Amino acid sequence: MLLNVVVGLHIIASSLLIVFILLHAGRGGGLSEMFGGGGGGGSLSGSTVMEKNLDRLTIATALLFTFTTFSLIFIMD
Repeated sequence: MLLNVVVGLHIIASSLLIVFILLHAGRGGGLSEMFGGGGGGGSLSGSTVMEKNLDRLTIATALLFTFTTFSLIFIMD
């Protein structure tokens, strides 16, 4: 039962992590520009609120992915 829950969380976390990383703006603007996060002119004031929230979501998802990875290691051992 616990194994099924952890595997489910791991699959969800890995899928979300892929999506969030692809949404990040790289040199070319990334996919986040398509959804209005990349603001055409490139302001000098730094990151937008959307980019900061995307960073937070990516970090939280990466931590969940790390936790589920180590949990699977301990459960399978």
